[in-house]
Amino acid sequence: MAKKTMTLNLTDAEMRVLDTLSEQKQMSKTLLLRQALRLYQRVEERLEAGGKLFIEDESTKEKSEIMML
Repeated sequence: MAKKTMTLNLTDAEMRVLDTLSEQKQMSKTLLLRQALRLYQRVEERLEAGGKLFIEDESTKEKSEIMML
């Protein structure tokens, strides 16, 4: 598969988040963005199929639905 190059403009705050996550996950920024894109794609597929996305607090079992735009 041929790779394409893209320029991405981020705010300082967005870049700090990317830097922090890259360090925490010990991943390159490119790999982290690829993983985020795949995750977003899977979430969208599930939502389009009628699914819902929740986060559950492990200790209280309280669930919160995440709304995607």
